[in-house]
Amino acid sequence: MRRQRRHHRTTPRTARLLGSLLLVTAAGAFTLGASAAPGAAAAPVPLDRVIPAPASVDPGGSPYRITEDTRIRVDGSREARRVGEYLAEVLRPSTGHPLPVTEDGRGGIRLRLADGPYGAEGYRLDSGRSGVTLTAAKPAGLFHGVQTLRQLLPAAVEKDTVQPGPWLVAGGTIEDSPRYGWRGAMLDVSRHFFSVDEVKRYIDQIALYKLNKLHLHLSDDQGWRIAVDSWPRLAAYGGSTEVGGGPGGHYTKADYKEIVRYAASRHLEVVPEIDMPGHTNAALASYADLNCDGVAPPLYTGTEVGFSSLCVGKEITYDFVDDVVRELAEITPGRWFHIGGDEAHSTSHEDYVKFMERVQPIVAEYGKTVIGWHQLTGATPAKGALAQYWGLDRTSDAEKEQVAEAARNGTGLILSPADRIYLDMKYDKNTPLGLAWAGHVEVQRSYDWDPGAYLPGVPESAVRGIEAPLWTETLENSGHLEYMAFPRLPGAAELGWSPAATHDWEDYRQRLAAQAPRWDALGIGYYRSPQVPWPAQE
Repeated sequence: MRRQRRHHRTTPRTARLLGSLLLVTAAGAFTLGASAAPGAAAAPVPLDRVIPAPASVDPGGSPYRITEDTRIRVDGSREARRVGEYLAEVLRPSTGHPLPVTEDGRGGIRLRLADGPYGAEGYRLDSGRSGVTLTAAKPAGLFHGVQTLRQLLPAAVEKDTVQPGPWLVAGGTIEDSPRYGWRGAMLDVSRHFFSVDEVKRYIDQIALYKLNKLHLHLSDDQGWRIAVDSWPRLAAYGGSTEVGGGPGGHYTKADYKEIVRYAASRHLEVVPEIDMPGHTNAALASYADLNCDGVAPPLYTGTEVGFSSLCVGKEITYDFVDDVVRELAEITPGRWFHIGGDEAHSTSHEDYVKFMERVQPIVAEYGKTVIGWHQLTGATPAKGALAQYWGLDRTSDAEKEQVAEAARNGTGLILSPADRIYLDMKYDKNTPLGLAWAGHVEVQRSYDWDPGAYLPGVPESAVRGIEAPLWTETLENSGHLEYMAFPRLPGAAELGWSPAATHDWEDYRQRLAAQAPRWDALGIGYYRSPQVPWPAQE
């Protein structure tokens, strides 16, 4: 899903130099547009200026002003109260207001769960002089509505110190629900390891744009990142390094559960991936018996692909898979289990098919549904399985048709075209981080395509949604992740959420530019693309 040629190796020292260069680049970036004049009259953010674009907007009426008397009113449900407390935690530091969460009173900000045409994630926002009401059928809808409310407030609302305000919410109504049920972000923690706190930071950033899946790439040639009690050397030894030879790391089961819990509090489902039969050198190095010749290879810290494979003909391979899937499924409450399946160049086609015939039923045995990279369609995807397409515009017609045929036969698709929404691709030749095997991917290219009509021969009904992967061969810390994800991630989120009729690059680039002060307030370092009319930095 990543590399179709060799790539350079990035050492920790190189990454530090790149990080320094990022600071220089950001400081000297060319910007377009202008900031508001000092003392200019405050005006609320128009209802149609948020990302993702809402399905329906009806502006009008007086704005609502959040003051020290504002209350966050919730109904009697525990779920609504949790969303209300989350909203209060966002608003209190910057407004300085107490914002009690209560079931009493009138006016203020009201969060209510009620039957209606909202679906599992949709909501309605009504704003006027007397208050703001968010209504949804499910807690996820309320949470997504809160993200819209955040964007309707001044960017300074995201700061952690008291700001002057005023805190106005434009009057009118938004009715909103997502185009697709799968709106994901993938984080590769195998090439470089990221701590629990770093993963939580990324969760908060993707939740702001209404994504609902966090796909964690937990194993690869360079590192095994999740503890497995029955195979302890996987994490202890296989997780002891990373690209460039750094210390690596792994998640204990308690760490993983905390990530899952935190993601759930942001209405994100964690999708674990154990890549197999290829991308398995960390496992092969940890246990010699998993190799066909019984000899463990050395740990690997480079960035080549396609050289490793589990031994399809040995029964211990399936004991290993069974144990890993069982233990990880036990601590993963979500429905999905990603089995990888890409770039298995050291596995014959016949062996690949045999392997998938053995492994997919194991996933089902432990109550999970299979996802695989789109090479899974070269075998027979299990009933209900999803295939994640990562091909390029230049991917062969035969490979595209293989995927399309599977889609026509009932396999759902997640679209992650590498030359569109692989967030680790360089923006241009001067980008100090990332790779370029799929080409340069500027902001417009990442946004300006339609998932529903992207692959020839694929019925639109087969498309379950989109996912933006972030591979980390060259990325070592949160600052690196943010520079590559922003500003492209919000565009991927909009493609997954907003109706196709709202997709318009010229309009989007204006809305995207308006996000910059919010990212500044949140401490998100981003790439100031010359394609976007950013406001001048203060």
